Amino acid sequence: MSMIRDLRAAVRPALRRVPIQGGGGYGTTRDASVSSAVVDSAVYRDGERVSELVSPAEALRRVRNAGGFAWIGLHEPTEAEFAGIAREFGLHPLAVEDAVHAHQRPKLERYDDTLFTVFKTIHYVEHAELTATSEVVETGEVMCFTGPDFIITVRHGGQGSLRALRHRLEEDAQLLAKGPSAVLHAIADQVVDGYIAVADAVQDDIDEVEIDVFSEPSKGSRRGGDAGRIYQLKREVLEFKRAVTPLMRPMQLLSERPMRLVDPDIQKYFRDVADHLARVHEQVVSFDDLLNSILQANLAQASVAQNEDMRKITSWAAIFAVPTMIAGIYGMNFDNMPELHWKYGYPAVMALTVAICVVIHRGFKRNGWL
Repeated sequence: MSMIRDLRAAVRPALRRVPIQGGGGYGTTRDASVSSAVVDSAVYRDGERVSELVSPAEALRRVRNAGGFAWIGLHEPTEAEFAGIAREFGLHPLAVEDAVHAHQRPKLERYDDTLFTVFKTIHYVEHAELTATSEVVETGEVMCFTGPDFIITVRHGGQGSLRALRHRLEEDAQLLAKGPSAVLHAIADQVVDGYIAVADAVQDDIDEVEIDVFSEPSKGSRRGGDAGRIYQLKREVLEFKRAVTPLMRPMQLLSERPMRLVDPDIQKYFRDVADHLARVHEQVVSFDDLLNSILQANLAQASVAQNEDMRKITSWAAIFAVPTMIAGIYGMNFDNMPELHWKYGYPAVMALTVAICVVIHRGFKRNGWL
């Protein structure tokens, strides 16, 4: 179990909220030069936070003068807000463009002395009942620029906040002293742990759909579940799969290939993350296969139900064909017809008609058609 997970029970009290000068709201104490997209910006030295919220440029200056590393956290920055930070830290334009516009696949790229990592965050959307329009998972993105003495995190979406993670790391000076790679590992670990929680919740939804499809129908209802629900759940699982599958290769590289920007002690813990990710990937693939089987079973049951309806309709049509045929014969206007003027002709024909219909009905009933 990773060092990060061992610390998850500890929660640091929320930062004291004070009025921001020149603003109308409340937040952590803020330097006037800090961009509005910056959630937190601090310098860490020997695992300890040595500055309150400062501008990214000031954080970099302090790191270059006295050592340590800077951790800059941003939320959905614009091109203008991120341009200055990218220039100060020497970030590659291609990576900067990806970080600003988001909607990227999980990946790991190296630009000179900077690692650019993209994680897809997954959040399970609670719902009272799964319907054909239910949103099951909600995605976001966390992008990390990891350098020798800095890590910049750019978050997109309403989920995947890193504030609690920062607080937990600040309580473990020994781990945080490992530098930016320790933060990168902690983010990867939190993202993958989120995948595990979502996978368990999605499993419950799939179990619910499976039970609905294969259980005996209640009186007045038809066998089989709602195909729309199954297809919607399959689409949500596919979105989940798009977040998990592309991340397999980056985690393999971080856990197996020596990298100058990743501390060797931290690299061992990436193996734990990669192992958990592999388990989630297997679950998601099995979800997709299981939903395919459930959808096929549901369509097969719908086809069987239609065949049963057609057999019933055909059976009743065959039964009603008997009186129709007899009535049609005796409705012909011929003078010389057997039993046409016989005293007991009508009751005899009616009795014969009923007897034939009863025999046919019993035959269909015995064969399961009615």
